[in-house]
Formats: sequence, structure tokens, C-alpha cells
Amino acid sequence: MSHEHIKGSVLPILFFVIIISLVYMGVQSTLKETRREQTVFLQKAIKRAAVQCYAIEGMYPPDIKYLEENYGILINHQQYSIHYEVFASNMMPDIYIIEKTGGE
Repeated sequence: MSHEHIKGSVLPILFFVIIISLVYMGVQSTLKETRREQTVFLQKAIKRAAVQCYAIEGMYPPDIKYLEENYGILINHQQYSIHYEVFASNMMPDIYIIEKTGGE
């Protein structure tokens, strides 16, 4: 094989690998951003439900399970870890959501 023939067959393969790599990186970036947005959306939904509970019942929910059972909050507990800490029934609880690794 001549040097020109090898060069001619390596360049298309290299170009293909670069294109595939760029597409893969773009998809991974999009998935990461989507997961981040889902986490933010879930946190807002939980806070909104807690405020709704306070408006209706005069107290913030005692735990996240109460919101799930009474206010229709759906949480994928395999994907998310929820930190829900109540100081008093008339104070907004601290709510933090952490995405678990490998939770998809």
C-alpha cells in the first residue's frame, strides 16, 4: 500500500471518529442539563406543595411523605435523595434535593 492510499483511508475514519465524539459530548451535555432542570423542577414542586399545605392546613407538612400522600408529589426515590428538615410547623422547611448517581 502506498503512503497516499493509507492517508486517504485514515482521514475519513479520523473525521468520522471526531464527528461521533462531538455528537456524543453534545448528547451527554444535554442529558446533564435535563437532569439538572428536573431536579430544580422537583424542588420547586415540593416547595409549592409545602406552601399550599400551609395555606390550607395552617402548618407546613411534617415530612416529605405527607406531601406525597396528601398533595400529589411524586418522587423517584431511586433517583433522588430528599433532605426535608422542619424547624417548626409555621416555618418553611429546608428542602434540598440531591440526585443519586446511577439513578436512571
